[in-house]
Amino acid sequence: MKNFKRNKNMILKKPLLVLLLLICGTLCCKAQLNPFQSIYFQNRYLLNPAMAGLNPGLNLNIGYRQQWSSFPGAPKSQILTADYQATDKVGLGLNVNDDQAGLIRQTRAMGTYAYHLPLSDNNQKLNFGLSLGIDDSRLDRDKIIGDETDEQIARYNQAKPYVDGDFGIAYTSNELFVEAVVPNLKAAFFKNSIERIDVDRVLFMSAVSYKIKSNDDFSNMIFEPLVAYRKVKGATDIFDAGLNFTMTNYYISLQAIYHSNQSAGLGFVFDQKAFAVNFTYNLETGRINSYTAGAVELGLKLKLFQK
Repeated sequence: MKNFKRNKNMILKKPLLVLLLLICGTLCCKAQLNPFQSIYFQNRYLLNPAMAGLNPGLNLNIGYRQQWSSFPGAPKSQILTADYQATDKVGLGLNVNDDQAGLIRQTRAMGTYAYHLPLSDNNQKLNFGLSLGIDDSRLDRDKIIGDETDEQIARYNQAKPYVDGDFGIAYTSNELFVEAVVPNLKAAFFKNSIERIDVDRVLFMSAVSYKIKSNDDFSNMIFEPLVAYRKVKGATDIFDAGLNFTMTNYYISLQAIYHSNQSAGLGFVFDQKAFAVNFTYNLETGRINSYTAGAVELGLKLKLFQK
């Protein structure tokens, strides 16, 4: 009788474990489809390696993103980036990203080399960047509710960290910004080489923005509309449209971005000479909004060794 009860519990726990993994994977996918909003205006190096060292000095960025949800294991992300202008034409960078969703934790660390080619006046440049590093994903056994000896868990954690990379290009001037990025190069060109679940990675991203300046007696205002396109493996193509409104005399910016996968983000930035802080709230406008209260994003930027 005891053996029967034990076998019955294991039978019930295995479907529960599979269901939990599927739900966690879905939430993780959704989190990846709504990235850090700072990639659009505040920290473009976070996605595009061509942006490393574009601005003078050493720029340090830390960020934290947490989904507001009562579901256990709700997705959260942490980032750390550092980029440095080594010379007028060369930029160096470090980009570390840690994502957690349920049982799954993915850590990615990339080193970057960027080259900035001056074109003419108005600070026009053609920028190229390449990042190379390590990508590692694993299951946290301490959070498993069920049979920890399940073969699928062992197979997932046996997969070794792999070398990955990103490539980016951008045209920049005082007003115009145009970029194209191929992140996750391993997933893009070696589709059968990764044993882990790989359905939510960005395969290509492009964006265009333009700064419109307006001067008045009270504040220098800058309007920067942006449109972007993202191709994501295993998902419908995503289009983004946003606006960054800056009042330079007051050191503040207000942002609004809408994503075609039925979500939107609202942000506030306080930007000083030596540092900047940002707060963003992302809300779901589609059917998934009944399962999540949105996500909050916090960021801090330190500007060191400025000329």
